Amino acid sequence: MGASEVEAFLQHLASDRDLSGSTLNQARAALLFLYQKVFDREGLEVTQVVRAKQPVHLPEVMTRAEVGRVLDFLDGPPGLVARLLYGSGLRLGEALGLRIKDVQVGRRELMVRRGKGGKDRVTLIPEALVDALTHQMEVVGALHHKDVSEDRGWVALPGAYGRKSPAAARERAWQWCFPATRHYRDPESGRWHRHHLHPTVVQRAVREAVKAAGLARKITCHTFRHSFATHLLEDGYDIRTVQELLGHQDVSTTMMYTHVLNRGVGGVRSPL
Repeated sequence: MGASEVEAFLQHLASDRDLSGSTLNQARAALLFLYQKVFDREGLEVTQVVRAKQPVHLPEVMTRAEVGRVLDFLDGPPGLVARLLYGSGLRLGEALGLRIKDVQVGRRELMVRRGKGGKDRVTLIPEALVDALTHQMEVVGALHHKDVSEDRGWVALPGAYGRKSPAAARERAWQWCFPATRHYRDPESGRWHRHHLHPTVVQRAVREAVKAAGLARKITCHTFRHSFATHLLEDGYDIRTVQELLGHQDVSTTMMYTHVLNRGVGGVRSPL
């Protein structure tokens, strides 16, 4: 099969409307890799079949009233996590990955470590969550003290830090803000560790809260983050500030929330 046959096959795939753009691009890349690297035909190029365009989906956003209705049905650690997703614009993994040292209540700041793209950033602590976060850290501190007294209380450390400072794995500052209810034994060291809360715990609680609130839409944990960004823009905050709070590398990613606001030409007031 030569380049023309490969192109014909890809054109046939492209005619199938049931296949997504990502599937077509993956098939194109796989065929090129097969011929160029496996069959050693470096001269083969597919020029007639362009990469399929990925569809652009606008994010699902809740109104402020809908956010309140869903949060009313959430309590405990999952409820506090959901409030951080909306109040601080965190991703679910970022919220569950918070450690005691990352929560700076006095400065009203959260340090997000190794977010998407491996980047650190600072975001805000909502005033409404100061007491709840303070109480949660006190609960974690008491739980950690109990674990240590039972010859447990270890936690996984990022990267090579565990080899550089092994004692830090038992320090209170490195404990998860939302620890799991169970321990697990590390297969290498044999020590009893405690991981953070599993994402499915929060996802399940949010799903049940959405159902209880009577919202017949596809609302997930990430919808809280979308709503956070949209509501900030509605309040008049500039898009660069929202970009920094969300941790987007490119402002064009943050720009999608302006489409949700429906602020096109009709929303612009002429200077005249």
